[in-house]
Amino acid sequence: MRKFLFSVWVFFFSIYSANSQDIWLIQRLLENSPVLKSHFFGFSLYDIEQNRFLMGSNEDKHFTPASNTKIFTLFTALKNIGDSIPAIQYIEKGDSLLFWGTGDPTFLHPKLDSGKVYNFLSETDKKLFYVGGIPTEEPFYRMGWAMEDYEEYYQPEITPFPIYGNVVTFKAIPWQLITIPRFFMDSMVIGNADTDRLQIRRKFDENIYFRNSPVIPKNFTTQKPFKYSDELCIQLLQDTLQKQVEFIQYPKPAEVKTLFSVATRDVLREMMLVSDNFLAEQLMMVAAMNRYGEFNTAQLRKDMEASYYTYFTDKINLYDGSGLSPYNKVTARSLVELLLMIEQEVTEVDKLRYLFAAGGVEGTLKTAYRLDSGSPFIWAKTGTISGVYCQSGYIQTRGGRNLIFSFLNNNFIGSATPVRKEVARIMTFIRENF
Repeated sequence: MRKFLFSVWVFFFSIYSANSQDIWLIQRLLENSPVLKSHFFGFSLYDIEQNRFLMGSNEDKHFTPASNTKIFTLFTALKNIGDSIPAIQYIEKGDSLLFWGTGDPTFLHPKLDSGKVYNFLSETDKKLFYVGGIPTEEPFYRMGWAMEDYEEYYQPEITPFPIYGNVVTFKAIPWQLITIPRFFMDSMVIGNADTDRLQIRRKFDENIYFRNSPVIPKNFTTQKPFKYSDELCIQLLQDTLQKQVEFIQYPKPAEVKTLFSVATRDVLREMMLVSDNFLAEQLMMVAAMNRYGEFNTAQLRKDMEASYYTYFTDKINLYDGSGLSPYNKVTARSLVELLLMIEQEVTEVDKLRYLFAAGGVEGTLKTAYRLDSGSPFIWAKTGTISGVYCQSGYIQTRGGRNLIFSFLNNNFIGSATPVRKEVARIMTFIRENF
């Protein structure tokens, strides 16, 4: 098995077989592509069994990775979070139960909640005290995030004790529009009808939601982040648990108990397949709490770089865990090196593929690829923001070769669809001809 230090791998195995016929054909595809000619792209391809890079094009140039950043979050979580997500930390003092948030994103999450925290808090006969006011090392947004996206579903606030995914869900049921949680029903008002299509808007600094029309389309649903505060957290807890919860400041003892919620790999899979920014950022919070006993994701990024990313061939810069920040800069080669490290960490093929979207089957790659003889052949993570489309992961060829690839595209104008189709065309060619 491959047990060399990563720096040794790079030194000995970063050898390109540029003279081989198959590599030449890929190079021609890249060079002659009318789609790729209109923007900047980087490509890197690595053979796992042969332990060597096969080829690269602009593989050393830096790109904005968008949600390919989540691959770094995946690796960070694998290194710093155990098999289950720590949900809350708590102590019992007489007739009181004091609890702290760990950053766990699954509490009352519509897809991931296990019910363990809810049952624990609702069934105890002790008085509940939420210990808030834990300072985070950064504000509720990360560096470079667009403030005008404050009300978009993909950019909830980052908090020590997330609840309901930190969003309000507006959902149409017969004859009315409801909110989940129902606590926010009284926060909704009807505003000006500036469009025929029903829209929900939120006031920037308050949880006031404007409905532009009394008409409710059938099956309407949308999500809006809410403005988080410790006081709101208490109100939501009381409304949900139907019991008194008090907010206090209290120094955390050295010894606390931990209640665990959901299998870590299931949360990682949800983050990767649908490219969930909220889960990515909160998992970084959980990892930092696990490692340091406090929320310090900035230090966590530095320590991950010092321990692992320093061995990359190219230097990288990361400013968040989701990829929303345009300040993130990586190379195609560094992403391949990261994916190689993940492959070394998760040695069972089925468990590794479970963490990535299978092309033609699920997640953000469901419609990007066609199955080959009824089976997927690519497992990867996409990344898409304005002018950016990236795809990095693992591919199995018809010839039985297991390869790692990274395909980064930046600075194109218009829709990402043509770029996505071109990436799929080239990767399918590699599948069929290797």
